[in-house]
Amino acid sequence: MQTVETLNEGLKRAFKITIPAKEIDARVDGELKKIAPQIRMPGFRPGKVPANLVRKMHGEQIQQQALETAVQESVQKLMTDNKLRPAMQPSVELEEGGEGGKDAVVKVELETLPDVPAPKIEGLKLERLSAEPAAEAVEQALDQLVQGQKSFDPAPAKYAAQTGDLVLMDYEGKVDGTPFEGGKGEGMSVELGSGRLIPGFEDQLVGVKANEQRVLNVTFPEDYNVDTLKGKAASFDVTVNEVQKPRATKADDEFAKAMGLEGIDQLRELLKGQLGQELNGLTRTHMKRKLLDQLAASHDFPVPPSMVEAEFNQIWQQLEHEASHEADPEAALKEMEAERDDYRSIAERRVRLGLLLSEIGTQNGVEITQQEMNQLIMQAAQQYRPADREKFVQYVRQDPMAAAQLRAPLFEDKVVDFLFSKAEISDRVVAREQLEAEIEADADGHVHGPDCDHDHDHKPKAKKAAAKKDVKKAVKPEVKSEAKPEAKVEAKPKKAASKNTEPAVKAKAEKPAAKKAPAKKAPAKKG
Repeated sequence: MQTVETLNEGLKRAFKITIPAKEIDARVDGELKKIAPQIRMPGFRPGKVPANLVRKMHGEQIQQQALETAVQESVQKLMTDNKLRPAMQPSVELEEGGEGGKDAVVKVELETLPDVPAPKIEGLKLERLSAEPAAEAVEQALDQLVQGQKSFDPAPAKYAAQTGDLVLMDYEGKVDGTPFEGGKGEGMSVELGSGRLIPGFEDQLVGVKANEQRVLNVTFPEDYNVDTLKGKAASFDVTVNEVQKPRATKADDEFAKAMGLEGIDQLRELLKGQLGQELNGLTRTHMKRKLLDQLAASHDFPVPPSMVEAEFNQIWQQLEHEASHEADPEAALKEMEAERDDYRSIAERRVRLGLLLSEIGTQNGVEITQQEMNQLIMQAAQQYRPADREKFVQYVRQDPMAAAQLRAPLFEDKVVDFLFSKAEISDRVVAREQLEAEIEADADGHVHGPDCDHDHDHKPKAKKAAAKKDVKKAVKPEVKSEAKPEAKVEAKPKKAASKNTEPAVKAKAEKPAAKKAPAKKAPAKKG
């Protein structure tokens, strides 16, 4: 194998590898000898098929396999001999040869990871803003919990359904008079006014009575999750089986005991603890952003353009997705385009911070244990159908890039915790509203570039040209569970916190296709 370097500019490298034809032929001969005893052909005893016939039958396939193996091994040797650390998957191209007794000439292009300068982690100063759950917030969470645990009793026979009532029904949907797939249901229930179904559906059920039949006329939203139904007018033949009225529910000891608790005071303590965890998360988010601000301000080194491009594409896809849900998508996209260069600067910053945190972790012995990795894999596998979980586990364990992507967030958190331990931290108690305002100030400020004198760490988001569209809704409602809730209760925060703004760059890898979501209303985004 002969190697010639053809490009060495900054982080970009290129090589030309020549693999002698005799080396490839030797591989082919060796493989033919290996499989010859297994070949069966009429007129010949097992293992006695002439070599020329074996070559004629399988030579082309074996030639291709031998060439691919030779190229892979040559590229790996190139990386090892030259101590190259690719930033992304190298580009490998067969320029000529590889068959007919010709040498194979392979072109290899790549970008290498930069040599990160010694990280400056001394002298870090951070302020820890902490907040305690307010009594009003606990009561609000309790009220939300009570409202979420509604129960219903059958209404009188002639009772007309009102907003807030539960309607049990059978239905069949039609477009242009023809039933469509997924548009039929039996024994389904919906709480009127919940906004769970497509616009106009629930409104037309107000006033229905048990055993009544009614035809509802609606139009599917333009962003509906079934392409054949987007923007289509439809009718639904509905038969009301029963109407139920909500039963009054109070936040008292009886309510708490129904959840398996001792009383309402214990329930309040649980809610207070959950709100405290949320506040701790906000505190960490604020501290982490300020930490990354300081790291970004004190470190500057070249980063691989390919990694920046990949990070930018990920940011842009997120922005396009959010813009598509704006009231005026075209205006949102236009505003994004005007700030394209700013978002590319953010992508560069994210890549640099990712490389920096990785270097800090490596130099200071930060590791992910095998037990932690196994837990990460099992947790991630839960997002797939049971039948696909084992495939996902095998995929991650066999693909180093997929494993790197999975471990990256935990590794980053550990590095951040290490840096917190090295920093000088002062404490200040604030109200939740002030803590959220501090975080929002970082997230909603101007888009900062690398030369900005007060660069902030934030994840970009499409600016709102107008009020957001309603989340797309589907016809099929969720069947409300009548089971008693467990002791662990979910309390919604008073105000949704802004998204974590700019985590360090993660290793990218292709993931198995996620299971197809059912045609139901999309869950609200978490803050």
